[in-house]
Amino acid sequence: MKIGKIPENILKRSVMKQLHYKRDEVLMGPSVGEDCTAVKLEEDEILVMSTDPITGTANDIGNLAIQITANDLASSGAEPFGVMLTILLPDGTREIKLKNIMEQMEVACAAAHIQIMGGHTEVTSAVTRPVVNVVGVGKTKVGRMISTAGAKAGMDIVLTKWIGIEGTTIIAKEKEEELKEHFPEEYIDGAKKLDQYLSVVPEAMIAVENGVAAMHDITEGGIYGALWEMAEASGVGLEVDLKSIPVKQETIEICEYYDVNPYGLISSGSMLMAAEDGNKLAAAIEAGGIKATVIGKFTDSNDRVIVRDEDRRFLESPKADELYKVC
Repeated sequence: MKIGKIPENILKRSVMKQLHYKRDEVLMGPSVGEDCTAVKLEEDEILVMSTDPITGTANDIGNLAIQITANDLASSGAEPFGVMLTILLPDGTREIKLKNIMEQMEVACAAAHIQIMGGHTEVTSAVTRPVVNVVGVGKTKVGRMISTAGAKAGMDIVLTKWIGIEGTTIIAKEKEEELKEHFPEEYIDGAKKLDQYLSVVPEAMIAVENGVAAMHDITEGGIYGALWEMAEASGVGLEVDLKSIPVKQETIEICEYYDVNPYGLISSGSMLMAAEDGNKLAAAIEAGGIKATVIGKFTDSNDRVIVRDEDRRFLESPKADELYKVC
């Protein structure tokens, strides 16, 4: 495809024809020449929005874009229901690539009950690989909004699932052939399938009903970055037992192979939560079939401390994600 807006015939054939899932809240959906969408909410509902680009991978980019946006909204206690898309493609991209991205997005959206409400597609020399930016739209009831900044000293820190699963599945897909020269094929295939755990929407909905005070999905910078951000937003300190943080064996071995730190690896699929009774919250989440672990406490100090046996080290502010060392 040539530089410029996607031609109308391609837009209809490879974008519009892939879109099927609809929501009652969306009054005006995607159409050729339509730049806006319209949404209707009930009187006791509020609109919640987020935006996020996907730049770290070209494989599975459509699926990841939707999953991460839904996670952002869920971390605020909101139900995701719509997305607006901006897709930027390098000069010379084949139409089939655009169609595949749209197919991935529609499948991910339908599974999460999200409607694609509109957007923009363009081929441009400003990028060298596909870039997808998603504006997510969700809703919640008045008074039920959850923020990252709601943690208080004395609250437990709860972590869902395992750290590093997003980074692990990205590396396994981007470096599949190289990894299969060093690990069994079924092992790398299993690492790729960790993408089935990327959504944190289910545990967020359970948490909202079970006394969660703050939530933060773990993205760039990994668990270390997310812990720092949550403490900083809330104006508290923390103390976390490193050994209590769950990590998949696939993550450990792939990280060791590429000499990256799993605790600084992008970790969509895991959610940090603050609660007065972390064990009760973790039990409620596990009753929903989702792993949840109490890993530490927020404190009234400014110190953000990671403990391993007798060793104590202080967290630093977030740095570049470990994924960029590999991909």
